[in-house]
Amino acid sequence: MPITPLLLGRTDYAATYQAMQDFTARRTPDAGDALWICEHDPVFTQGLAGQAGHVLAPGEIPVVATNRGGQVTYHGPGQVVAYPLIDLKRAGYFVKEYVYRIEESVLRTLAHFGVTGHRVAGAPGIYVRLDDPFAHAALTGPVPADDPFRGLGKIAALGIKVSRHCTYHGVALNVAMDLEPYARINPCGYAGLKTVDLSTIGVDASWDEAAAVLAGKLGVHLAP
Repeated sequence: MPITPLLLGRTDYAATYQAMQDFTARRTPDAGDALWICEHDPVFTQGLAGQAGHVLAPGEIPVVATNRGGQVTYHGPGQVVAYPLIDLKRAGYFVKEYVYRIEESVLRTLAHFGVTGHRVAGAPGIYVRLDDPFAHAALTGPVPADDPFRGLGKIAALGIKVSRHCTYHGVALNVAMDLEPYARINPCGYAGLKTVDLSTIGVDASWDEAAAVLAGKLGVHLAP
């Protein structure tokens, strides 16, 4: 059965982070899975691998240290954030496949809006062609030494934590944001990585519409 999403609306990041930890700590083997969908006020979050040098000029935006994987990223209004709270042991798949299923959900969400997303080896998340996000051709050829992202921009960031086989944290899809704060960091630890949203690549979608599509795809693809 697909997981039924819980739409939380605009939530405080630190409070939501604590709620995820509490939910996971209290879980019993027969507790149901959950999928939280929300939006945050402006905040930079650092993963366990985060380096202070990747936070260039946070200004008035707070920086919160977390226990997810990865480096620094940004959350803000106009971004759909999805937190799957899944018992992987019961679901019957491992972390690598879990990440693949999340990324596949984002790819299917982008396809719903006519956009072709791409995976980049060694760089979790989903990317789109900056010159033609609607082109369907696969990425081919060698990776240029001076452009490991081959002209791609990041549209969805992924960072997870697994405790006692149970997941929290999740994925953030950029819909219609103020992208300026990304210039204050090296997104996900990559200097100069371009970050885009659906709006800047020409997709007119509301937060509610994108949230509904992503929640539906995650609910289906993360089911046991």
